[in-house]
Amino acid sequence: MKIAILGTRGIPANYGGFETFAEQLSVRLVARGHDVTVYCRFHHMQYETNRYHGVRLVVLPTITHKYFDTVAHTCLSVFHGLFQDFDVVLVCNSINSLFTVVPRLAGQKVAINVDGLEWQRAKWNRAGRMAYRFGEWLATLLPHRVITDSRNIQMYYDKRFHKPSTFIPYGASVSPPDSEEILGRFNLVPRGYLLYVSRLEPENNAHRVIAAFERVRTDKRLVIVGDAPYSSDYITDLKKTRDPRIVFTGYVFGDGYRALQSNAYLYVQGTEVGGTHPALLEGLGYGNCVIAHDVPEHREVVHDAGLIHDFYDTSGLAGLIERLLKEEEIVAMYRKRAVARIQAEYTWDRITDHYERLFRRMNQE
Repeated sequence: MKIAILGTRGIPANYGGFETFAEQLSVRLVARGHDVTVYCRFHHMQYETNRYHGVRLVVLPTITHKYFDTVAHTCLSVFHGLFQDFDVVLVCNSINSLFTVVPRLAGQKVAINVDGLEWQRAKWNRAGRMAYRFGEWLATLLPHRVITDSRNIQMYYDKRFHKPSTFIPYGASVSPPDSEEILGRFNLVPRGYLLYVSRLEPENNAHRVIAAFERVRTDKRLVIVGDAPYSSDYITDLKKTRDPRIVFTGYVFGDGYRALQSNAYLYVQGTEVGGTHPALLEGLGYGNCVIAHDVPEHREVVHDAGLIHDFYDTSGLAGLIERLLKEEEIVAMYRKRAVARIQAEYTWDRITDHYERLFRRMNQE
């Protein structure tokens, strides 16, 4: 099949969950013999070639503004795609649902991965929240298929819009790192730190993780991986901590990211908005003992393979961390459960199987 993936910043991943998803899925589909194109944003990185592991990259301009970046690029992408004879177009992000009508009217099969409930994010003003709610509604009308990445989001679309969706979660990459150079760069030792990974936005609760860790008596460190293009004030406040054990790395991808995940003592997931978070899956896949914020999407993923705690209770979170620092046998048990959970439900090959079957059905209709 000839497949397009658009609505992300592009690949290789160097921003967030959708980019990781686009990279992992597209590369695997190409390995299975499909012709895959991923649309990329020109300002996001420097592209020296139009191929990435066999995936065709189409780099288009956009409007580099918080409210227009995604939709402007997607608009250009769908019109470019009209001349590419795609069999299936996969659009990411519910805000892009309006543009799914373009390839559909051209006779291309269209699916949309709506992600989570983006309108809940604090960074959006009233107009932004209304736009995302409108996008959710359009997603139930314009594309051929709606894809949800968690059972909770699937139930939301069913209850609110009476729209059935195809549930396909994200996967986890569990390949070991080729280099652990990053540990030396930040003066880290294996099992000598706790790891937090996310975009640094208020609803991802980095501030609560930091507040809890500041109460913990330990020589281990807290490593904060992530950044955000439109949250400079929030990030500045985070970095005002006086705790010298806390390390901010910015974005980390590739071997550096795998090394940080593979060598952490605990992995902490503080997000409360969205569907299935790739970083949480990767935390489990790399054999971490995971503590996740108590929201339905995290309970669904973690099941009995990690610990769930309300991160608004920073005192209780600090106490849980201190207990796990002392009880290494409990940590070891959860590490084994974590790997088994990913191998059973969330490998990228398994996820690719689901997408490939869905695309074949759509192409045959």
